[in-house]
Amino acid sequence: MFVGQSNGGRAMSSDAHGTVRNLMKMMLSHHHGARHSQAAAAEVYQTSTIAALLDGIYDGDVTIAELLTHGDFGLGTFNHLDGEMVVLDGVCHHLRSDGSVSVAAPDDRTPFAAVTWFRPETTIAVSAKTRRPEIVALLDQAVATANLIQAIRIEGTFATVKTRTVEAQTRPYPPMTEATAQEPITEFRDVAGTLTGYRTPDYEQGISVAGYHLHFINQARTKGGHSLDFELTEGQIAISTSSELHLSLPRTQAFLDANMSLANVAEQIHQTEGS
Repeated sequence: MFVGQSNGGRAMSSDAHGTVRNLMKMMLSHHHGARHSQAAAAEVYQTSTIAALLDGIYDGDVTIAELLTHGDFGLGTFNHLDGEMVVLDGVCHHLRSDGSVSVAAPDDRTPFAAVTWFRPETTIAVSAKTRRPEIVALLDQAVATANLIQAIRIEGTFATVKTRTVEAQTRPYPPMTEATAQEPITEFRDVAGTLTGYRTPDYEQGISVAGYHLHFINQARTKGGHSLDFELTEGQIAISTSSELHLSLPRTQAFLDANMSLANVAEQIHQTEGS
């Protein structure tokens, strides 16, 4: 377990300090120069961590305007855990639990999001009905390593896409496992659209969602949600690889005071994300 230093003066344990140091060494980097440099293009910018969401830290301090200076592709959620986020072609879409979709306002804020400048290096054409496990197998074969972050864009016609969209929470915020426990499942059939998200290394579990984490939005940009399952009829898969992670941690009091345990994090993520 690691505990962030708060204004109340609580100290981290030595084990916690070691955990933080190792995570910092593995995953934090600092860049200088133009935002659209080659280094920036290969970077994933992430605000906060999935462990913070699991602990009920649903209010962040990064605006959508700021988020979009770091990438044109990605996913996340909004303050109060109000729905799902899809960033596609430089536009941030807000998918709410009532089924509506709108373009997010520049001053909206996010408690968790990950974006990158999507520059596909690998594309795979799919011409026959292919279910999620088969798509995952194709992707696993296509990537050169499991130790870098892969941004994944799957665009085409889907026989089915099963989604859920989290409902906005009110204070006092429950843990995410409770907030997502009763979410309704929506299944789209014969729909054109795009899956956006990441294939993240196992060692990032708790920082991000290890493995595949995908959100869906239809072609008309009017429906979508967090993807639980899908079957692609035909389309194209594009992969953009990132070797840098810029992890930006919130300075909100809730984050500073949080007690974020890594115990059972994989089980909690599976319960909340369906991954």
